[in-house]
Amino acid sequence: MTQRSRLHVPHPPARPGDKPDFSYVQISPAGAVGRPDVTAPARDIESLSLEMVRVLDDQHRAVGPWTPHLEPQHLQVGLRPMLLTRHFDDRMQRMQRQGRVSFYMKSTGEEAVSNETRP
Repeated sequence: MTQRSRLHVPHPPARPGDKPDFSYVQISPAGAVGRPDVTAPARDIESLSLEMVRVLDDQHRAVGPWTPHLEPQHLQVGLRPMLLTRHFDDRMQRMQRQGRVSFYMKSTGEEAVSNETRP
């Protein structure tokens, strides 16, 4: 005699082709979540892992304490390495697909992270 499986598969809120409903997601207004000091201990910033930090408002402008307040010329200086990283990623992925490189993972969307950590 076989036992009935206890595996529970929940019903998905939307199926392919259906319009998904995200009304249950609570999104803070842009600029509402505070920016802690960079030396803040982990226990003080634990709440940031549960909230969405919105920097851009609905008009795509940076607002609130997370606004970087950078001049356009400083932004342009940072843009060059990000564009070079994107170009390098595309080139390396083409090489990987041709079998000339065994493994490569693109960093699309994370270009600023890798360039911010450089001296």
